[in-house]
Amino acid sequence: MLMEQTIEKLHAMRLTGMAEALKEQLESTEISALCFEERIGLLVDHQWNWRENRALQNRIKNANFKLKACMEDIDFRTHRGLSKSNIIQLGLSNWIQSYQNCIITGPTGVGKTYIACAIGQKACRNGYRALYYYLPKLFRELEIASEEGKLNQFFNRLSKIHLLVIDDWGMDSLTNEQYRDVLEILDDRHESASTLITSQFPLKNWHDHIGNPTMADAILDRIIHNCHKIEMQGESMRKQKALKNKDKEDEKD
Repeated sequence: MLMEQTIEKLHAMRLTGMAEALKEQLESTEISALCFEERIGLLVDHQWNWRENRALQNRIKNANFKLKACMEDIDFRTHRGLSKSNIIQLGLSNWIQSYQNCIITGPTGVGKTYIACAIGQKACRNGYRALYYYLPKLFRELEIASEEGKLNQFFNRLSKIHLLVIDDWGMDSLTNEQYRDVLEILDDRHESASTLITSQFPLKNWHDHIGNPTMADAILDRIIHNCHKIEMQGESMRKQKALKNKDKEDEKD
């Protein structure tokens, strides 16, 4: 009865991991062989691991990645211009600690979003907070925040994210106001946080695509310096997958 009360108190103090570990100890026939210091050490270790796992789950959930991607599942066999050593280095997240940026370019369907989400997920596993945005959705949320008079709060929240992932840059033409919003986001993060951007457009075409030379200079100046570049190549992975599935169906027929 006393132990049940103790477990209830541990839950009330939000020491769930320790409560679970104590239950396991009570059900174990071998735990009596351990001294008090060893048993309490196991309880503390279990609580620590429980808290770390819970924090990781929350970081991944809050990042809102488009794909459930991870570094271990990246396909390096298909020729896409990927350097395994470079991807592994990015997975260490040292570049995030140094407030550097990353740009992933390549034609549609080669897996830019997957690589970006995998790098972001690894950053979460390394203890960093990440946030994924498909660019049109980012502007929709900016518009909503502006209408509600909460634009400054929105910018402030983005500035505190260790890694901001912006997917599909350059797909649509932006207004001057939207470019100013992008500039403010990047300016808030300059030398204080990292940004990862994916685009179908080669980096050399970004300046002309933006159109406004002054705005283009300001935006690119905050992205390119200390930037890791991944230039992907090859045919659409989705197209190749569809062809393989069609071949399998033809074989069945």
